[in-house]
Amino acid sequence: MRGVKSVNRLVLDYGKCPVSGETLTMDDLVPIKTGKVVKPRPVQAASIPGMLGMFQNEWDALVLSAFASEQQLHTTRQELSHCLYQHDSACRVIARLKKELDEAKTMLAHLERQAPMAASTAVESSASALSNGKRAAEDNELGPDGKKIRPGISASIITELTDCNAALSQLRKKRQIPPTLASVDAVERYTQLNSYPLHKTNKAGILSIDIHQSKDLIATGGVDTNAVVFNRSSGEILSTLSGHSKKVSSVKFVADGELVVTGSADKTVRVWQGSENGNYDCKHVLRDHTAEVQAVTVHATNNYFVTASLDNSWCFYDLSSSLCLAQVEDSSASDGYTSAAFHPDGLILGTGTTGAVVKIWDVKSQANVARFDGHVGAVTAISFSENGYFLATAAQDGVKLWDLRKLRNFRTLSPYDENTPTQSVEFDHSGSYLAIGGSDIRVYQVASVKSEWNCIKTFPDLSGTGKINSVRFGPDAKYLAVGSMDRNLRLFGLPGEDGAMEPES
Repeated sequence: MRGVKSVNRLVLDYGKCPVSGETLTMDDLVPIKTGKVVKPRPVQAASIPGMLGMFQNEWDALVLSAFASEQQLHTTRQELSHCLYQHDSACRVIARLKKELDEAKTMLAHLERQAPMAASTAVESSASALSNGKRAAEDNELGPDGKKIRPGISASIITELTDCNAALSQLRKKRQIPPTLASVDAVERYTQLNSYPLHKTNKAGILSIDIHQSKDLIATGGVDTNAVVFNRSSGEILSTLSGHSKKVSSVKFVADGELVVTGSADKTVRVWQGSENGNYDCKHVLRDHTAEVQAVTVHATNNYFVTASLDNSWCFYDLSSSLCLAQVEDSSASDGYTSAAFHPDGLILGTGTTGAVVKIWDVKSQANVARFDGHVGAVTAISFSENGYFLATAAQDGVKLWDLRKLRNFRTLSPYDENTPTQSVEFDHSGSYLAIGGSDIRVYQVASVKSEWNCIKTFPDLSGTGKINSVRFGPDAKYLAVGSMDRNLRLFGLPGEDGAMEPES
């Protein structure tokens, strides 16, 4: 391009050919087109062996690059694995620290509950000793037989019990089945509504259940040494009652639900006081028994309660002071007590023993006024009907129904085989239904002495443990609360009519 410009410039400036000297114009110039210059091939590509060698070199370079990438990927994977291991270790450390923190908080809360209790107990003990000496007598004075001297059930308390009996007897005569009571048809259609994991998994098992009818609260006693107060309407745990060192075998609400009494295999009875924030704090620890406490039952006045133990004694307590007024032993037998319940009118106490005997006691005189024989194995549960005429008792051989007017057994229900004990028996609050718990749950319609008691519903054991420990009816028999040998409280009723919240998943 540069040479063409030089020729054009020469023709325009001189108008002659620089070689021949002839005259030239721009029209005399002829354009010449030439091809692009192509570089010669390298020596390696000039022959087939050379090309093969070049291809071999390129392939080697590609393989080397792939090997380097593979090594880099392996290194990256090792680094990622190490990071994941460190992350997992950190998560384990955090979980362990959280667990230790929760345990420390629980221990601190327990100590905070125990400190005021110890202080209040000391003050109450001192005040009682100074005022009338009853507590001092209980703690320090022993009788000729080496046992503690008890104050006894005073005349004023007997009058209170008698007045309560008279009032309840009059109300019972006017008793009518409430129109809101669940019908037989409704009970036949009951199914499991909810299952709530209230207790620990490492020591599973719910041994006792009680229901506060007006507030719809449920209390459970577990193998994990805890009792739990549960609000069925909201589906939330209100309080976990920690303090016993062994399984909680019995739990009972008192009066308006502000007090809970628990009995345990650690030989103690605890009285728990409800607070404004919903928690229950231990108010008294009672150590009058020398063996496992198997049962707790509250008197209709809500001022007194009885505990029954394997030490062959039952104790009558004043609730306000938690003072043991009387400790009754049966000198004619050495069997321990496995169950106890007050008659609806409050002047009769029923107890079951390890020797398969049911004993009826006059509370005023603490005398054994009747005994029922015929069971096989320990009497695991007893329940009085609301009308006061019937007593249901459970043992290894099933359930026996007793007519308290004639003091005789008029029917035996044997829902299970001889190797399956009946663990629970309970009349509903109206006396219309009877629930039995063993390897499953069965509900019977209550009839008369001569009529047949028909099983209207059978619920399978959904825990898979084959052992139902406790069955209780809710208000108006609208639902059943069931405890078995797993950690879950199960509720059975009609879907959509229970009024309870769904459990959180």
